[in-house]
Amino acid sequence: MSDPRPTLPELARFNQHFAERIVPLWQGPGWNAELALPFEALDGQHRPLPVQRYRAMACARQLYLFSSRIDQPGAAERAAALFRSLQKHFHDAEHGGWFYSIDAHGKPLDRRKDLYTHAFIVFACAHYWGKTGEGLVEATLNAALEVVAEQFARDDGLYEASLGEDWSDLASGPLQNPQMHLAEAFLQVLAVREDASVEQALLELCEALQAHFIDPQHGLMLEKPRGAVDNWFEPGHQFEWFYLLDTSELLRDTALHASIDRAFGYAEQCGVKDAAVLAMLDVDGKVLDATQRIWAQAEYLRALALRKGSEAKLQAQLQALQTRFLHAGGWHECRDGEGAVSRPDMPSTTPYHLATCLDGLQQLR
Repeated sequence: MSDPRPTLPELARFNQHFAERIVPLWQGPGWNAELALPFEALDGQHRPLPVQRYRAMACARQLYLFSSRIDQPGAAERAAALFRSLQKHFHDAEHGGWFYSIDAHGKPLDRRKDLYTHAFIVFACAHYWGKTGEGLVEATLNAALEVVAEQFARDDGLYEASLGEDWSDLASGPLQNPQMHLAEAFLQVLAVREDASVEQALLELCEALQAHFIDPQHGLMLEKPRGAVDNWFEPGHQFEWFYLLDTSELLRDTALHASIDRAFGYAEQCGVKDAAVLAMLDVDGKVLDATQRIWAQAEYLRALALRKGSEAKLQAQLQALQTRFLHAGGWHECRDGEGAVSRPDMPSTTPYHLATCLDGLQQLR
């Protein structure tokens, strides 16, 4: 069998575009030097969109981006600035944890505490600490892990999606996407240190997801707990889950991995059309939203590198990413069901997906 992994020239073109066309956007026009934060998005001419908010999650994703490139010029300084800003602008000194967002002037805007944000703070701080070994970074990581365990954790092994500023119950219940990124964050912690409590929490989370979020017919990871009204699945999340589970020795033999492995083919069959990953489908395979998003393309690409017999698909997907989504000025965030560009802006959160995709492909090469 031929090697399914991308060849060096293909990877080199992708990596060169990322390094020369995308990362510099967030070192130059995408950087608000006054607040030391990335703007939420740039338009097609590299101008910041009118500022309505800055999110802690976006700051954390950019911290991951620059800490992953820490040996490159300016990256270490930018990562350090982002880490300081995460604490300065978003940390809640009174109640603990981190606010969801601040306004254009740096004042708390949405003061709620959401799991998605805290998962990315754990993820970014674990990665950054693995690169620097700085005590303050590890202390922040430990504080974030403590908040997740003490405030968001439920008795069933899952985690609340959102809580009030003072950790009051908002009856949000658990949602799939924050749980996935928490699993990703736990895996990143385990990649940089031994941590028995995090390992146990990760295994319990995967057991709970198998029990409450997996559609038994196809093995799909649903977006809301099984039985919820108007539930759906996203092919991009099936592929993202597959990569996380399949690259983890701890999780590769779990029931959740078996389910997602089974769901992969169904997600491909129903959710990938002409190399485009569709946004949303119901469990019967009916398309609910045919939008093509670059993050889903990136997740499918790195997942394919793990699948035996996917050589042709992998080549086609790498070409599709480059021809449909990457352009001289950066990238197209979304295309509609007809293939037309439907979002001309470039969000500061997207380079995280491209960076993790590249990292996954390069590690597998």
